[in-house]
Amino acid sequence: MTVLVTGSSGHLGEALMRVLRDKGRNARGFDINPGPFTTHVGSITDREIVRRAMNGVKTIFHAATLHKPHVGTHTRQGFVDTNITGTLNLLEEAVTTGASAFIYTSTTSVFGDALIPPPGTPAAWITEDVRPIPKNIYGVTKAAAEDLCQLFQRNQGLPTIVLRTSRFFPEEDDNKAVRAGFADANQKLNEFLYRRVEIQDIVDAHLLAAERAPELGFGRYIISATSPFTRDDLADLRVDASRAVRRHVPDYEAVYARLGWKMLDGVDRVYVNEKARRDLGWKPRYDFGYLIGRLAQGEDMRSPLARLIGSKGYHAERFDDGPYPVE
Repeated sequence: MTVLVTGSSGHLGEALMRVLRDKGRNARGFDINPGPFTTHVGSITDREIVRRAMNGVKTIFHAATLHKPHVGTHTRQGFVDTNITGTLNLLEEAVTTGASAFIYTSTTSVFGDALIPPPGTPAAWITEDVRPIPKNIYGVTKAAAEDLCQLFQRNQGLPTIVLRTSRFFPEEDDNKAVRAGFADANQKLNEFLYRRVEIQDIVDAHLLAAERAPELGFGRYIISATSPFTRDDLADLRVDASRAVRRHVPDYEAVYARLGWKMLDGVDRVYVNEKARRDLGWKPRYDFGYLIGRLAQGEDMRSPLARLIGSKGYHAERFDDGPYPVE
């Protein structure tokens, strides 16, 4: 059975291609940029190229996208063309070719302003029931593409799963204050408490989604590391994150002290992955507690897959102030 991975020269796309080929799957890579795992070079906005790449494909992992880091360098029309029209092209050709699973890589960025609770209130508990309020063209186009996926399952019967991934990029943070206040690895580990996920766990979620898609029909799922927190922690998290973390992972303090690391003062939201674990049978391994244990043993936090892929960046050029321009 032939599998197509869009965005195969990118971070997640390469990870999917590596794992699929290691499993002996017949996987095609489709990307606008050439790469060692890209067999079809072209844009998903070109319907004829999409048609050729999709011929005979039964499972599609659609990871190609313009990302948040492109908001400051690309036009809004470019986002519409790639993230909406490109997804529409793939969905229509998936129906034509008789595909059995379409897995769309979305983002927790679709939640937008819903992630920020009002001042003086507890941290937000973010499940799939929270209504997205996108705050930029990236979030708007990803949310629209999600709705296209749902439409094609409803009207054309294409089994489609939307995976809203949280942060997994290895590049440095786009916030200058964060870069100045925290070592990069320190900040990334802090984020595993509430809004980060390891690339290996993301790949596992995609593969499980493809297996479950025919049975589930359609679903939206948050793909983020399992947080140690419960709703009872939300008030503390907003004003004193350390107190909440000590309740669940007390060993973190000794590890942080040895490394000279800091905990965040407060956390504004917690992504909840319960639905993905239940419906997909997903068992993410890389959470905050597990990574504290690895650091205590002097091990690398990153999965072997993450170390193999490394950092790709989002732009060919370099910028003086941060990894990319912020809108």
